[in-house]
Amino acid sequence: MRQFTAVVNPTAGGSTGAAALIALARLLREAGADLRTEYSRSLVHAGELARTAGEQGRVVLAVGGDGIAGCVGGALSGTGATLGLVPAGRGNDFARALGLPTEPGALARVLLTGEPRDVDTVEVTSAVHDRTVVLGSVYAGVDALANRHANRSRLLRGAASYYAGGLRAVASWRAARYRVTVDGVEHAHTGYTVVAANSGYYGSGRLIAPDARVDDGLLDVVMIEEAPRRLFFALMKELETGAHVHRPQVTVLRGREVRIEADREVPYGTDGEVEAVLPVTARVLPGALRVLG
Repeated sequence: MRQFTAVVNPTAGGSTGAAALIALARLLREAGADLRTEYSRSLVHAGELARTAGEQGRVVLAVGGDGIAGCVGGALSGTGATLGLVPAGRGNDFARALGLPTEPGALARVLLTGEPRDVDTVEVTSAVHDRTVVLGSVYAGVDALANRHANRSRLLRGAASYYAGGLRAVASWRAARYRVTVDGVEHAHTGYTVVAANSGYYGSGRLIAPDARVDDGLLDVVMIEEAPRRLFFALMKELETGAHVHRPQVTVLRGREVRIEADREVPYGTDGEVEAVLPVTARVLPGALRVLG
């Protein structure tokens, strides 16, 4: 029987994360599993707790949203330890990419009997963050600004907070001139954003890269060009299904290493948490993480 250590996000998950864990914990313990719970003081502390539990041979459960999933998964990347996700945050996009259920009974069955699979992670380096490993994507542009607004929202949650944050960000955005280098080949790009995606989803269920796979050893690089705001709002709606990739204003490339630079200070984010400014380099780490799902 598996042994679990649950690392609970103290902020984004908060009481929601604790509530999600209560129902799941009862099912795991009734099945005979050992479960310990750790409440982290910060995302950095969450990573430390995850590494310690992984070294003890325990399955580490990241309880919360994409921020703690990325932090815990990044800490376990390359260690051989196994990650389990308990989706209880604002976005839950990496759990969505894995097809994980949210209903406690179904999730408990995955955690108790599911076979671990190897998935890719993403090594992120910049002048601000020497080295960070994340799970989902690196996004640089209006979406990073929108995510900042969403994270600071006190009135809205989930998709609504991202949509409101997107409207606010687009209203003030002016197109940036990017230099995007994919596996050594430079591409000039003027527009709204550049996304280097390991997972197809970001922004609470928006399908930014519909062909991205978490285990193919590649990043899907989605570039959205400058366009009238009216057209961009239509494109935002198409993110629900991934139909935006068929528009001429959207270019999709694929590669193992992506460097994103810009002609001015452009924000970027990763897994809904890290906030910094370009330039940034993202490199895929194939099969670096074992995950239940």
